[in-house]
Amino acid sequence: MTTELETLVTRSTSRARGTGLILLASFCFGTSGPLAKPMMSAGWSPLQMVSLRIGLAAALLLAVVGLVRPAVLRVSRSDWRLIVAYGLVSVAAVQLLYFAAVSRIPIGIAMLLEFTAPILVALWVRFVRGTVLPAQAWVGTVLALLGLAMVAQVWQGLAFDALGLLAGIGAALGAAAYFLLGERGVGTIEPLGLVTWGMVIGAVAIWIVVPPWTVPTDVIDNLTTFGPWHPPVWLLLTAIVLLSTATAYLLSTAAMRHLPSNVVSVLALCEPVVAITIAWVFLGQALTPIQFLGAGVLLGGATLVQISAQRPLVTVLNST
Repeated sequence: MTTELETLVTRSTSRARGTGLILLASFCFGTSGPLAKPMMSAGWSPLQMVSLRIGLAAALLLAVVGLVRPAVLRVSRSDWRLIVAYGLVSVAAVQLLYFAAVSRIPIGIAMLLEFTAPILVALWVRFVRGTVLPAQAWVGTVLALLGLAMVAQVWQGLAFDALGLLAGIGAALGAAAYFLLGERGVGTIEPLGLVTWGMVIGAVAIWIVVPPWTVPTDVIDNLTTFGPWHPPVWLLLTAIVLLSTATAYLLSTAAMRHLPSNVVSVLALCEPVVAITIAWVFLGQALTPIQFLGAGVLLGGATLVQISAQRPLVTVLNST
């Protein structure tokens, strides 16, 4: 009896830790848009921002981790295939495809397409792994996506662009791979090592598309407008590298040690709510009543998925 109680307490503590990590990661990820907007207004394109963001985060992580915890950078040969996939798909492809979508279709549509990842993750868990998810998990996931559609106001400027839609779908596949690869990777690799090497590989891939020497550096000291403040571009760049990239990836990947990928992917939908709220508070972008309602629906759906995670999962064994 004591052992069972200890097991329940341990599981509950682990779930709480994972929930806290992914919600904090969602806040960090959510700061990237509001921080990047003033920098893009100063003269950097979205893809140039991605090149700087991922490249500097990779260099920072490699230097700091190499000095402080070099042991986590030593990974077995059998893990390198997963790490390369994580870097190419979960870092580089997601970033490049999302901004390619944004360049051709409204940002709300691009955001909704990318954040259909929880549905893709749930389908993978159900039909590839054979794990039967509770009905609450499906209902909560659909509610969260409905709330996201309301927050993003996808009906505004709706237009059909085949390449933009394909890029958005590609970003969704990459985002789903991020959760699935991350969940699998943290089983044998330290999250710090996985994120560091993944970021390095992702940066190299992005630099092939957007070489860092093509990014103009003459705007680095220019003053921008962020709410009531007028910080230089380099200060916002530092924040987006440290907070929105390095810390965000580390926290979300660490969360996968405590929660299944389908739960983490739904809780990560809080990111757009954070981004829109920050834009409202600091950039003066007003929220509509439908966006407030959508935020409530999204958070309600995420809560439902979190509650469903407390139920034991059943795995269907395929007969041969």
